[in-house]
Amino acid sequence: MLKKKLSVSQILLALVMILISLTMVVPLLNILARSISVPERSASMSGLEILPRGLSSLNYQIIFSNPVLLPSILNSIKITVIGTLINVALTTSAAYALSRRDLMYKKAIMVFLIIMMLFDPGLVPEYLVVQKLGLMNTHWSVILVTAVNVYYLIICMRYFEAVPESLYEAALLDGAGHLRIFAQIYLPLAKAGVATIFMFYAVVRWNDYFRPGIYLLSSSKTTLQVILRQFIVSGDTASIIGAQNLLSYNEFAKVDYTALKNATIVVAIIPILLLYPLVLKFYTSGVMAGAVKE
Repeated sequence: MLKKKLSVSQILLALVMILISLTMVVPLLNILARSISVPERSASMSGLEILPRGLSSLNYQIIFSNPVLLPSILNSIKITVIGTLINVALTTSAAYALSRRDLMYKKAIMVFLIIMMLFDPGLVPEYLVVQKLGLMNTHWSVILVTAVNVYYLIICMRYFEAVPESLYEAALLDGAGHLRIFAQIYLPLAKAGVATIFMFYAVVRWNDYFRPGIYLLSSSKTTLQVILRQFIVSGDTASIIGAQNLLSYNEFAKVDYTALKNATIVVAIIPILLLYPLVLKFYTSGVMAGAVKE
């Protein structure tokens, strides 16, 4: 068997993609390396170094000694999991209904949704509604406010519209109802699209700090991203350092706060990095191959 030779354009494209990948991978490796380096040596590390200078878990000990951090991580996980499940359930069911050709007033509904997507009512009306419903300082204030994203809804609609109409008609003839058709035909055949919006919603939920910072007033209800933002962006070291008894004053003076910030970034991105392999398995090719023979 003859081996296929790569053309010059393919080699150049591969080199470009490798360079683009390096611009994303090297900063992440540098952040990880600096976070686990010895504090006395990490301060002199450059932005291109990807190997740690010695090994030390001090930065992570300082972070997890904060009594507020672990509850904030659990709060973030709770909001992300429950919120994403609600997002996907509402978005997929609405996308299925809007993908039906015989839906009454379909055009009017789509125009309304697009107008709501383009012209956001703003934060003040949203805040007043949350306040009137008595949701302030509860996780439901963050979960329910962003229950459906119209842009993701349109993406899901396009995947459902790609399902052959003959499958829908055959299911109706066999006596299947809309709920069964939705669950057993459309969701399995459009699982790549469902996985896409699941990942989008989960990433947005996990990284959100704005609404939790407004609606979650007590430290026991707050999320990880709010605490990290106070430390990384605002420079509030008291928000992340809870290790008053872990180190002496002189030892605290030697702590590399840049490396400590890098450690907080690692803590924040690990859950999302673990999510990607679980979602990527749904991106399979030829999922509808052989489903219908015309």
